[in-house]
Amino acid sequence: MTARGAERGKQAEAVVADYLVARDFRILGSNVRLGPLELDIVAQRGDLVAVVEVRTRGPGALQGPFESVSPTKRARLRRAIARLWRERLATMPEVQRVRIDVAAVTFEEGQARVEYVEDAFGTGA
Repeated sequence: MTARGAERGKQAEAVVADYLVARDFRILGSNVRLGPLELDIVAQRGDLVAVVEVRTRGPGALQGPFESVSPTKRARLRRAIARLWRERLATMPEVQRVRIDVAAVTFEEGQARVEYVEDAFGTGA
């Protein structure tokens, strides 16, 4: 990833964090490391924890942001969430469910547009 791409990724994560806070989520962490795995945003609202994969693509990208979440990436997310549950969430009695959401951020003329899919892979929470 280029430096420009990394900066766009950080901006996209900040935009999505603001989006979540505006919807009454509390951000528990961003860029949460779990051994070799990383989760972009972990947020809580009530008894739900949403693990949010943030995607963005530059102009001319061959894939859209949602299409870029490959089966391999999905498997890594599920492994990371299992570890997150074991190491952190299982001891939080107020947390009853976890789901994977995907947020796609597009930057156009200095404006950010967020497309947000709850329970993106049908985890059922």
